[in-house]
Amino acid sequence: MLFMIIETFRNQNAKAVYGRFRDKGRMTPEGLDFVESWVSADLGRCFQIMRCDDPTLLQCWVAEWSDLVDFEVIPVAAGKDTAKLFGD
Repeated sequence: MLFMIIETFRNQNAKAVYGRFRDKGRMTPEGLDFVESWVSADLGRCFQIMRCDDPTLLQCWVAEWSDLVDFEVIPVAAGKDTAKLFGD
């Protein structure tokens, strides 16, 4: 499954988030795969696509970052796959 992760940096403290990322990496458990990310122009949010079959892996990862980041996790599907449902 694919998940859109919207991370909101607490106190817009991107420096703390990227400092931890530099020191410890993404800290994803095995089976949770990073696909791509984008950061808002104001450095307040990050939008990521992650892939995994076990949503509890997302919970483990979120717990590692929850002191610095608020998370919204949204299961998503590729638009082209959804279009097939409607006979594109």
